[in-house]
Amino acid sequence: MGTELTVTQQNMLSTITASSLGDLIKPLTNEILLFDSYIAGTTHIKDESVFDEIGVGNKLILQREPDNRFDENAILVLDGKGRKLGYIPEKDNIVFTRLMDAGKYLTAKIEQIENKGTFRKISINIYLVDF
Repeated sequence: MGTELTVTQQNMLSTITASSLGDLIKPLTNEILLFDSYIAGTTHIKDESVFDEIGVGNKLILQREPDNRFDENAILVLDGKGRKLGYIPEKDNIVFTRLMDAGKYLTAKIEQIENKGTFRKISINIYLVDF
């Protein structure tokens, strides 16, 4: 069993930026704006306190969720601490899914937050991080 090959999926950019090598690479990265969208499913988040800790300009983490039973192209939207905020809307996610599945690193930033009663509309910009 010690000679088995195990394939794991890791985010290469987060691995690099977490090391001292990341300090050398960060100035060489370029964020290319791809699309304006919003975070879907915010009303289904159980711990709503996460929304009190985010603001305009915050960077967000995008993470594929291929085992999602409702959408095989699902992309999770997480805050900087890795807490779930919702999803990229299904109508918008196919191209981003293809890019992420091809190994491209995508990120997002909060553009605007509108509170409409109990509903929060969180507008985001989606970026391709290029090296």
